[in-house]
Amino acid sequence: MRINLLCIGKTDDKEINSLISYYLTRLPKHWNFEIVEIPDIKNAKNLSPDLLKKEEAKLFQNYIDKNDWVAILDEKGKQFTSREFSEKIDNWMNSSVKKIHILVGGAYGFSDEIYTRANEKMSLSKMTFTHQMIRLFIVEQLYRADQILQGKPYHND
Repeated sequence: MRINLLCIGKTDDKEINSLISYYLTRLPKHWNFEIVEIPDIKNAKNLSPDLLKKEEAKLFQNYIDKNDWVAILDEKGKQFTSREFSEKIDNWMNSSVKKIHILVGGAYGFSDEIYTRANEKMSLSKMTFTHQMIRLFIVEQLYRADQILQGKPYHND
């Protein structure tokens, strides 16, 4: 199985990058986890939000194959407990899905094309966070899910 976190733009905050690295080194190797930072659209300030989302969708689609599982992080998505999220990952591992993409959109979210392509919408919170912080949160939750699946004491209910 391969899990990719596809993100629009880079994380330039050193502290957040340091924390992401902390958890990245602890993720299981068999997940083949990778963060893919897709470059920001050039001249984005000159585009309407809808056009910007469509351009970002084209970039996302360059990384997604027909049989890949796509989960988007979206404020309207389903919220999971950490234990439920670990069960979801366990289901992915035990299914025929070879590649999972978790998408972090740009400032305006996703285009209709991405909403249509997504197999699942997930939300980390009803609150809004920066896209940089979301990367840290999802990587930590992936680590937490692994610890739950292994029965290790990292997570407390």
